[in-house]
Amino acid sequence: MALIIRMRQQGANGRQKFRLVVTDSKTPRDGKYLEMIGWYNPFGEGDKNHFIDVPRVQFWLDNGAMISDRVKSLVKRFAPEVIKGLTQKKVAKVAKKRKKRNKE
Repeated sequence: MALIIRMRQQGANGRQKFRLVVTDSKTPRDGKYLEMIGWYNPFGEGDKNHFIDVPRVQFWLDNGAMISDRVKSLVKRFAPEVIKGLTQKKVAKVAKKRKKRNKE
C-alpha cells in the first residue's frame, strides 16, 4: 500500500474547499482516507484560508508517505520547514550514494 498526501475536494461547484488527506494512492480523489491533516480554502480571507497540522505531515512523511505536487506547493508556502527537511534528506541521501560510488 503506497500512501500519498493529497487534496480531497469538498464544497459546491465554483466554491470548492479542499482537505489535505493521507490516503492510499489507488483510492479515488474524493474516496476514503486515513487521516485529515489540514484544509485549504482558496476563497478564504487572509489567515483564515488554510490550516496544516505540521507535526502530522512530518509524521507521515517520515513513515514513507509521498506528497503530491499541489500539496507540496501549499506546504512550502505555509510551512516551509517541512519542505526544507525533505530537501535536506534528499541531499544527504545523494551525498551518501556519491561517497559510496567514489570508494568503489
